[in-house]
Formats: sequence, C-alpha cells, structure tokens
Amino acid sequence: MSDLLKNIIRFVVFLLVQVFLLNRIPPLHRFISPYLYFLFILWLPFKMPRLALTLVGFFFGLCLDFFTKTPGLHAAACTLIAYVRPFLITLLMPKEIMEINYAEPSIKSMGWMQYSVYILVLTSLHHTWLVFLEWLEVGDFLYFLGKVMGTLTVSLLLILITEMIFPRKARYRNNSA
Repeated sequence: MSDLLKNIIRFVVFLLVQVFLLNRIPPLHRFISPYLYFLFILWLPFKMPRLALTLVGFFFGLCLDFFTKTPGLHAAACTLIAYVRPFLITLLMPKEIMEINYAEPSIKSMGWMQYSVYILVLTSLHHTWLVFLEWLEVGDFLYFLGKVMGTLTVSLLLILITEMIFPRKARYRNNSA
C-alpha cells in the first residue's frame, strides 16, 4: 500500500473515530475530553516538508472543526503541533538512527524514551493550546489546569492503547521514487 493511500485512510479513520466515537462520550467531571485525532499528525512520515506538514495539520484540524462546530480551535492546535514536530524530531533523533532513514515515527524507529518524550511533548502542547483557547472564553485558571491535566492523562492512555492494539512496524525508506 502506498504511503499516500495509507495516510488518507488514517486521516479518515482518525477523524471518524474522534467525531463519532470519542466526541459522543460525555465529559467526565467537566475536565476530561478524550482526544486521539492528533495522533494522525504525529504518525506522518519523517521526510514530509515542513510547509506540507503544517498545511496538512491545518486542514485536518479544520475538518474536525467543521464536524464539532468549533471556530478554528482544533485547526490552531493541529497547526501548532505540525509546525513544532520537525524541530522536536531533530532534537530527539540520534544521528545513527537518522542515517538509517526510517519512514515514520514509531517506538521501533525512535526508541522507547525518545518516542515517549515525542508523544508527551506534542500531546501536552496540543492540549495546552486547545484548552487555552477554550479557557479564554471561560476565564477560570483552575478549570484550565484541571482540563489540561485530565485531558492529557486520558489522551496519553488512549495513545498507549492505540500503540498496543495497532503496532506499526519500523519501515525503512527506500531510495526509489
């Protein structure tokens, strides 16, 4: 299966799971909203250009905003993590692994520690920005902190479950066009 087709399928699946499954779960104690959709951006190939990655992140977030009727909240958060992602990968990936040319981020391509930091930093950044934009409307700082921590915890748990159920093999990038 080509990378383009695989990523289109992931796009649709993550969007549908978020809209029709996770968004239907009522918030627990008004702090916890389960988010998993942004994992699509984290799983995109390493060699994707920054501009394309940022545009895909914006479009993906905009699609979710369309379904959830939120005025650009998810588009802003997805654009932010799509823009920061290449910087973080450059910081986390050792030189010897970069020379192997893995196709996409995974536990096997980055290692447990680097992948955990990668997921934790980008998930925290996404949720903090998303909840901050919501918080501007509400204005209660304790609500902001509780929502970020609760949503972050549940999302990290969902990512762990997703990684265990759907393990991705570390594929090598080939030199053919």
